[in-house]
Amino acid sequence: MESFGPWSLVALRSVLAALVAGGVLLAARVPLPARRHWAGLAVVGGGVVVGFPLLTTLALQTSTTSHAAVVVGLLPLTTAVLGSLRTGERPSRLFWGAALAGAAVVIVFTVRESGGALAAGDLYLFGALLVCAAGYTEGGRLARVMPGWQVIGWALVLCLPLAVAGSLVALPLEPVRLTAHGVVGLVWVAAGSTFLGLYVWYRGMAAIGVARASQLQLAQPLLTLVWSFLLLGEEISAAAPVAAVAVLVCIAATQRAGRRGARTSRDVRTPARRP
Repeated sequence: MESFGPWSLVALRSVLAALVAGGVLLAARVPLPARRHWAGLAVVGGGVVVGFPLLTTLALQTSTTSHAAVVVGLLPLTTAVLGSLRTGERPSRLFWGAALAGAAVVIVFTVRESGGALAAGDLYLFGALLVCAAGYTEGGRLARVMPGWQVIGWALVLCLPLAVAGSLVALPLEPVRLTAHGVVGLVWVAAGSTFLGLYVWYRGMAAIGVARASQLQLAQPLLTLVWSFLLLGEEISAAAPVAAVAVLVCIAATQRAGRRGARTSRDVRTPARRP
């Protein structure tokens, strides 16, 4: 955002990521997805390609990166709930208890940092949680029937016309101040965060399930706090790292519960062998 406005940034990152994805799909000669998968790909595109980046970028106009990072710590719980409803996964009570504990820490932090009232930036962030969780859930489901890089690749290609139109409208209206830092950031969020990051994310979701994978993202607040301090020089309140570490503690519990639930499910499905 040193170089681009919020609307320009989201549109340009989507265009660049779609060009990378389209080139890879074309080089690999990947056939078009089946018609029944296009609705799910549209949800992925609307959630993680357009909705989440746009809403979080708008939020960062009034919120610091460290504050936004911990609020986004609610995303794992939101994704787990939607994933359970959409895919039929049934995590254990221990899993839900740990997930709720992590979400509670995030809510307490948000209220404390905002002085007891939600700010406009927080409303953007909570909206981003809902659309991104839907995109993660649908992408995790699709990654069971096609490679993860194809899921995000086709979602990006599907959004390309909208991204190009958005760029043509936003760039003349928002000031552009090109700096090396801003350009490198744009390239990274396009190729790294949007394409490569979501490729490995969906592949992981397909391997261990949407609910269990979603809780690994509780590590994102702490990692974002570290990078915002190192790269942006942002000041971090005493409560922010405490909240981030607290939600990290919940990861171990959710993953342990998830592994135990997976073993139990296999035991139930596998009939006992007769001697």
